Amino acid sequence: MREGVCIEQRENTVKEQHLREKTCFFTGHRNILREQYPAIRKKLEQELERLIAQGVQYFGVGGTLGFDNLAAVTVLKVKRRHPDIRLVLILPCKDHDFNWPGEDRELLENIAIHADRVVYTSEKYYNGCVYKQSRHMAEQSGWCVCYMERTTGGTAYAVNYAQSVGVRIINLAEH
Repeated sequence: MREGVCIEQRENTVKEQHLREKTCFFTGHRNILREQYPAIRKKLEQELERLIAQGVQYFGVGGTLGFDNLAAVTVLKVKRRHPDIRLVLILPCKDHDFNWPGEDRELLENIAIHADRVVYTSEKYYNGCVYKQSRHMAEQSGWCVCYMERTTGGTAYAVNYAQSVGVRIINLAEH
């Protein structure tokens, strides 16, 4: 009986690792100058095409202003050419956008409507729920595409944690 359990656990670990290799998450700064968007979008599209060619199928976004939402919109655009890829919107809690301007809330709502799945890592906002969200995304992924220009803040936390759990990092700010 014990041997069967060990084999089953090993099989689950292999399946989880295989799924991680097919999964990428995005993280980046909220405040990006609008004039930078076209160049970043182009880099995102190129990186998505490269990852898809390597078998990545699942793309997780955190639904934050700035880079996250740019990444989500870009995944949805690329999905028209690659209908087998999946966009998963991974939000820290149900009310995380309560103080956003109306147009930003509408964009997030539109992304949620078109996402293949929406996941909440916490029911309600609390101090630290965004860190929980970052850890969740990293633990489920083999890849991270980020836009990180600073080594402090939430993006740096997510990238550093991802590196600590073996996620490969692609920083578009360095390319």
